[in-house]
Amino acid sequence: MSDAPAIPGYSLHRVLGRGNTSTVHLAVDGEGRKVALKIPHEHTLKVQDAAERFGNEVRLTLKFRHPRLVRGYAGTPFGQQAFLAMEYFPNGALSDQLSQLLTRTLPVENALQILADVASSLTYLHHQGAVHQDVKTQNVYLNSEGHAALGDMGSTYFTSQGGKVSGSPYYMAPEIYHGEPSSSASDVYSLGILMYELLSGDRPFQGNTYEELMVAHLTRFPVALSHTNPQVPRNVSKMAELALAKRVNDRPTADAIRRALLVALGQMPEDEIYEDEAKKPAPEPDKKAGRHGTFPPRTAVRPGDPVPAAPKVEEKRGWNPFKRKK
Repeated sequence: MSDAPAIPGYSLHRVLGRGNTSTVHLAVDGEGRKVALKIPHEHTLKVQDAAERFGNEVRLTLKFRHPRLVRGYAGTPFGQQAFLAMEYFPNGALSDQLSQLLTRTLPVENALQILADVASSLTYLHHQGAVHQDVKTQNVYLNSEGHAALGDMGSTYFTSQGGKVSGSPYYMAPEIYHGEPSSSASDVYSLGILMYELLSGDRPFQGNTYEELMVAHLTRFPVALSHTNPQVPRNVSKMAELALAKRVNDRPTADAIRRALLVALGQMPEDEIYEDEAKKPAPEPDKKAGRHGTFPPRTAVRPGDPVPAAPKVEEKRGWNPFKRKK
């Protein structure tokens, strides 16, 4: 702990995780409460973009309040004693728990509950006018009751104010690969990837490089979840399929997915599932659509075509986003 700066009011214990820009420690605050204390590296504070990203995470984590978001207790966004004290989850991230399973699959009911919680957190953020931009198993945490909370607000921003496009290649929406701005629909796409990952045991799109993943996200369509896992309710399978639509306007809202998951769990009447969708504006007609319906826009993935630059990604040390899962 000698390399960690002293944060007044906190007693540091062991390291919970170490990333490229910060280290998370198990700490105890002045009230005797265990917290996850995130402290930026010294070199992070010297790089403007990295320092601003940490400051943004502190500000938004403390601002947003929802039972399915990781709770922030206190923090200092800038300076040599910058830190963020957050809710502590003894079992770590969902990715850590999945890595300990031979088949990387959870019981369907458990997976549905986790997904409903993440959809609930996104519904809240989207209603606040914000996008998360980094929905993935590494940023989902489970409590002792099996409920999930979405964390890491470093890439989150209000759409009205604008922000830097970011994401993780396995979870990024087609429009992000095209270099377009993020939106609530981009978060929904990432949620769709998460639905496949938890309910089928694998992500729907694979690749060893950024370019291979881009081609997969832009041109391929996954098999229906109800086919890969017959235990998945059909309404959930359909929502997952719609969430991965190539066109932004063809995707459901996070709230519609939340309702479908709650119906599947028996926690919401079925007649309420499409209430939110009824309020959603109808997508504008595609002038290029033929008599057989709409199609995804032509993608820049043909030989010789330029490859868009990869958005900036921050990952935990030791995690390779281009390593194919076994």
